[in-house]
Amino acid sequence: MLHLLNPAQRAAVQYLDGPCLVLAGAGSGKTRVITQKIAYLIEKASMDARNIAAITFTNKAAREMSERVGHLMSADRLRGLTVSTFHSLGMRIMREEARHVGYKTQFSILDSADAAKIISDSLGTTDKQLIRSTVSRISMMKNDRISPDKAILQADSEGELHLARIYRVYQDTLQAYQAVDFDDLIRLPVDLFEQNEEVLKKWQHRLRYLLIDEYQDTNLTQYQMVKLLTDITGQFTAVGDDDQSIYAWRGADMENLRKLQSDFPKLQVIKLEQNYRSVARILKCANAVISNNPKLFEKTLWSDLGVGDPIQVIECKSDEHEAELVAMKLLAHKFETGADYKDYAILYRGNHQARIIETALRTHKIPYLISGGQSFFDRAEIKDILSYLRLIANENDDPAFIRAVTTPKRGVGNVTLERLGAYAADRQISLYQAVYEEGFIWQVQGTQYEPLKTFCDFIGRMQFRAPREPAGELLKELLDAIDYETWLYDSDEPKPAESKWKNVLELVQWVTRQGEEKQRSLIEVSQTIALITMLEGRDEEEVDAIKMSTLHASKGLEYPHVFLIGCEEDILPHANSIETGMVEEERRLMYVGITRAQRTLTITYCGKRKRAGEWQITEPSRFLKELPADDIRVSGRLNGGKAEQAISKSEGRAMLAGLLAKLG
Repeated sequence: MLHLLNPAQRAAVQYLDGPCLVLAGAGSGKTRVITQKIAYLIEKASMDARNIAAITFTNKAAREMSERVGHLMSADRLRGLTVSTFHSLGMRIMREEARHVGYKTQFSILDSADAAKIISDSLGTTDKQLIRSTVSRISMMKNDRISPDKAILQADSEGELHLARIYRVYQDTLQAYQAVDFDDLIRLPVDLFEQNEEVLKKWQHRLRYLLIDEYQDTNLTQYQMVKLLTDITGQFTAVGDDDQSIYAWRGADMENLRKLQSDFPKLQVIKLEQNYRSVARILKCANAVISNNPKLFEKTLWSDLGVGDPIQVIECKSDEHEAELVAMKLLAHKFETGADYKDYAILYRGNHQARIIETALRTHKIPYLISGGQSFFDRAEIKDILSYLRLIANENDDPAFIRAVTTPKRGVGNVTLERLGAYAADRQISLYQAVYEEGFIWQVQGTQYEPLKTFCDFIGRMQFRAPREPAGELLKELLDAIDYETWLYDSDEPKPAESKWKNVLELVQWVTRQGEEKQRSLIEVSQTIALITMLEGRDEEEVDAIKMSTLHASKGLEYPHVFLIGCEEDILPHANSIETGMVEEERRLMYVGITRAQRTLTITYCGKRKRAGEWQITEPSRFLKELPADDIRVSGRLNGGKAEQAISKSEGRAMLAGLLAKLG
């Protein structure tokens, strides 16, 4: 298949003499290079697939990579190949080496909501902003390889010392629960590799060639994992783009690109500059904007897909006018070109911008999907109830046990849970099993033990009844037994509590329908939900609907026609980024937005916008002034004069004709 690659892609695939950095511009075929290189390593370099690992950042990217390499070679030749996220690889190492880091092999993985619950208890507050900020700062410390002890030693203010102590309590609680959070899945293997040479050598010999996707998004710990695994031979290919580094706020460190050159002096750098996605005008605009950032590596995207239409830059009167204009322009363009709804995307800087666009799309009966929003099954109140269902389906599910036994609180304190966790770890059994062991019963007082036993007896009774009784009825009974509605109203303000309870009732209706229409037991429904959660988003592309997405969530995706909205100062670039000197990252975000478009791009901004109920005059984004004048068609202040008509007569006629055709 090498003859299908361009010269730069071919060079990247064939280079095997040491460490290689592939600078892959947007739309330059980086996934093709990675999958072809896997095939090349097996076919031409006679490497066993078991010794190759391709590492990326999302399950979706790993799945796509697996499918594409599966089309290149037979399953036999690929047996044992690792294609996974960093976190999945960390989990695999942890499962195998758990005893070396003081964990049992069935350790639990806590999600962000579970972690926030522990932090909330440690802080003694329900202040969501404080909890979020504490979770984020602890995550950053873990990613920077700062242990709780080191954080306590480094603290140079009362606030930092308090944070470090909370971190210490949080980490002790995780250890006692035999649980890890997402950051630990990378941090603990790296700690282990540094402390245990025998284990490190074992994994270095097992994973002899690494391919790292989206390398610019790695944090310090992920970089150290790569460095440790490849330290003997430097046999790896890192694929990334410094112009698309947009995740500094969650720990990604673009310095890792610079470090490669100093840590691996023989590093071979190969640039992929031919873009297979966008017409020339779109690329010219993208190159012009990003050229205002200082460059780690110089590169210029080019394409032979034709010149394309000018990029439209339109000033709208207000956010409502912007939403209406986008909906009307989209309908007109769809009617003129015969395109499908799924050929369009509306991109924005923050989720708060979506609501008013959604209203306009619904008004015009335009179908849409929101990407990067919260799924129903990810809501905290739904996950609370699902923890009970998971535990009924599998009493050895420790994260579900911890969440269910503490939500609502039923007299089981942290000290009791820590003792239970320590006992279960020592005996290598689940928390549920540990409750019924004589050895544990003697470790706690009767008043501490009784609530635990009552809870486990309740779960046991539900397990017995679940295969025999209607799913919906049993779930209603469970909610009454734990008095979840009362707990919601006791722990939140009336309005959000009411909204959450409505979501729970919606879950009950769904479970009831599943039970009645598909004859599923509560346990079978629970397994169905787990599958839905795992596979969520798989068939979004198959639905004929417009994609609405934040710029961050749009990275890696592409659409024939893109509307990029809200391009104003304080939105893009974001006000916080301007204050904290992060404008260069915001410019990279603008570059990502522009390079999602294949054929047409429309950029909008508002002359005034409502903020906190007050109208405010806005300024067009500084990035719009960086666009090349010859390649854009401007309506509004950027033009230096009176705004042109945002919708031309022909577009208006086309839209009207389209609507009449629909009515006909």
